[in-house]
Amino acid sequence: MASSFAPSFLHLHLLFLICAVSLSPTSAAYSESRSSSNKVRVELYYETLCPDSYQFIVNDLIKLFETGIISVADLKLYPYGNARVGSNSTITCQHGPSECLLNTVEACAIEIWPALNDHFPFIYCVESLVYEHKYPQWESCYEKLGLDSKPIAECYSSGLGKELELQYAAETSALQPPHQYVPWVVVDGQPLYEDYENFLSYVCNAYNGTTALEACSKISLNTRKISKSTHSLGCEGNMPAVLGRIGSTIKSWIRQMNLAIWM
Repeated sequence: MASSFAPSFLHLHLLFLICAVSLSPTSAAYSESRSSSNKVRVELYYETLCPDSYQFIVNDLIKLFETGIISVADLKLYPYGNARVGSNSTITCQHGPSECLLNTVEACAIEIWPALNDHFPFIYCVESLVYEHKYPQWESCYEKLGLDSKPIAECYSSGLGKELELQYAAETSALQPPHQYVPWVVVDGQPLYEDYENFLSYVCNAYNGTTALEACSKISLNTRKISKSTHSLGCEGNMPAVLGRIGSTIKSWIRQMNLAIWM
């Protein structure tokens, strides 16, 4: 699953990939002439300091750009994850204040630079630094990418960033079925559960446009059956759901034991 290239160089590689896709005459993601109805909607619900989240962004989500499949995908990011809204609309993040800061910064980036090819390189750069355990250096991404830091600083200090996070909180809470952990990947409205690393296959299966994608022909389209059970994840957020799964497992085991006794 691990990427074959060092994350410290990925922001430059990503910029090249995005530019190549956006300038391509066959690009659907950045062409105004293409109907958005043909795009496959890909939604990522995540939190910035969750190991499963930043590893997915750095090692897996990048493949949307590497393969060119981004040309038929509509990628939307929700940097909120397992945070909680308390009294007076205070937000508490699973991995502490630093995660709240970076969640808000990335929400501001999406708001200030709404085009994917504008905000994703910045988010990717930040998450690459998190991946390298250098997230206190996140502001270096402005210089690396030639971006003006003022709009993000103003978004954060004015309270707009918090408003955006409260909006993401509402959208995350409204998920049906509810998210159980992060990263929570949804393709055309269907959550992928623990098979999220195989998301490219689901995108290729869901695509019904006329543009033939060589990348999809190289990907196994025999996607595994989506399962509602989960593997061990470090960023689970819905404890009732977790306890429910544990309870179901225990009840199943008891039934099996009872059957074994009477056989």
